[in-house]
Amino acid sequence: MANMEGKTVVGILYGGRSSEHEVSLRSAASVFNRLDRTRFIPKTIYIDKEGTFHWADVPETFAQSGESSLPRAMMAPEVVLLPRPHKSREGRSQAVFTFIDPAHAGRLEAVDVVIPMLHGKNCEDGTLQGLFESAEIAYTGSGVLGSAIGMDKEITKRLAQEAGIPIVPYRTARSWDSMSKRELLLNEIEKAFGFPVFVKAAREGSSVGVFKVKSRGDFLPKLEEAFRYDSKVLIEKAIPAREIEFSVLQNVDRSKAPRVSIPAEIIPTHEFYTYDAKYNDENGAIFKIPAEIPETLTRDLTRMVETIFAALELEGYARVDLFLDRENGAFYLNEVNTLPGFTSISMFPKLLELSGVPYTELLTKLIELALLRNQK
Repeated sequence: MANMEGKTVVGILYGGRSSEHEVSLRSAASVFNRLDRTRFIPKTIYIDKEGTFHWADVPETFAQSGESSLPRAMMAPEVVLLPRPHKSREGRSQAVFTFIDPAHAGRLEAVDVVIPMLHGKNCEDGTLQGLFESAEIAYTGSGVLGSAIGMDKEITKRLAQEAGIPIVPYRTARSWDSMSKRELLLNEIEKAFGFPVFVKAAREGSSVGVFKVKSRGDFLPKLEEAFRYDSKVLIEKAIPAREIEFSVLQNVDRSKAPRVSIPAEIIPTHEFYTYDAKYNDENGAIFKIPAEIPETLTRDLTRMVETIFAALELEGYARVDLFLDRENGAFYLNEVNTLPGFTSISMFPKLLELSGVPYTELLTKLIELALLRNQK
């Protein structure tokens, strides 16, 4: 498990083919900079926008450079992950990358555990996790099933509802639905929900493919636009909601409940919390930490979040986003994020830090959880 220095080699995977590529660069940079160097040796593997893996060889000096994102490493040598596990001298499974560039013929690099700092499709939807599982590689975060569930907003809602968790009323549309079926859906939505409604690509993150539709005439064009991002689209009733978030960290002792952070409230300065508001506008939102909600309600919501974490088969860590209806005080599950942003200012690590788990310690706990699951 450890190298000659007695340290665990940690592979940080970043980049990826999704629309959240740029966010991944910033998350990975923070992880690289904050990893405990007394216990771990970071190695960086970049996935470009075409899906090719590169051994990035980011220098240690980067940790003191103050850069906000890791290099894209477009000219770094290409590597492939061997599909079979390699055993270390301690008998542990390692991820082994072999170089396909002739200039590096025969070179192999091994890591003991992988931290996927990737967001969106082909990253946090179970596909990458399946690759790790097939090679018996330790990795942080949810497994194949939990990742796939968390990425699909419609499946998330179905399972949450079955577990007794309130959800915002919704309907589902498919890209292959006929025009007559879409028009019937429009009539049903207008009758059941009225306008405005939210149209959401079912399997995107960071508010990608999300549109607020304010009138009947805008519905079908926005639905068609959402289909550019996913073949399945959700149409949700718009409620006058406050946005409340919790961070969740699994307990190493599986007999104990996961650790749930204090709540935070996000108050968008845009009409809703769009991708631009999250990542391109420094004043895109106001954050209240902790959220101004009664202590008794916070306790109730903490138990709800624990139920959500279990019902959706989540592991390791997650961020759980809730809606609080301003008019009737009801709470609803909005969505979960199994690979949330991990920059130094991202909500997930910030909430846990304010709940007593500093960023570097959080990374250590996630690695310990990954290695423990791999051993079992």
